[in-house]
Amino acid sequence: MASGNRTSSIEHGSQIHPSSGDNGGGASGTDGFSLSSENQEIEEMRRRLRQMEEQEMLPAATAAEFHEDPAAEATAFDKSEVDARSIYVGNVDYTCLPEEVQQHFEDCGTVNRVTILTDNFGHPKGYAYVEFLEVEAVQNALLLNDTELHERRLKVCPKRTNIPGMNHPRGRRPYDPYYPSYPTYG
Repeated sequence: MASGNRTSSIEHGSQIHPSSGDNGGGASGTDGFSLSSENQEIEEMRRRLRQMEEQEMLPAATAAEFHEDPAAEATAFDKSEVDARSIYVGNVDYTCLPEEVQQHFEDCGTVNRVTILTDNFGHPKGYAYVEFLEVEAVQNALLLNDTELHERRLKVCPKRTNIPGMNHPRGRRPYDPYYPSYPTYG
């Protein structure tokens, strides 16, 4: 019974420091190790874990799993709120400047920011994001779908909020150019 109490007290987080030569009340496990050596190993692991936590070797993500971070929740809320005030503009001319996009959408509402995305070499990708100060401006901007800017028809859509984990394939094999996508029969 004494060994059962020791096991349950270890599970609940209290520390047991067996004296030297104590083998847990004379009981030994079936594998030949005494309970005191098992307790010592557990205490050694706990000590190393505390050292790692003190040295901040554990990533911040594991700490966030145990304690919810209100700042992370606030930024996620802010991000979705900003996305609700933003639009996606496709088929933007490569020579178009952010000021020209801002002038095109300034009748819809007050433009807070215009972002024209570029590749690694600094060349525009051909689409932009426009952030407004008010949510109502998004509905007005959607009316400018299929309008022309630099003789190119713009595609205007509300900006979508990315959902984490949607890029990962589920249940399908990854793309392999050497593996045919259809079954081959003799």
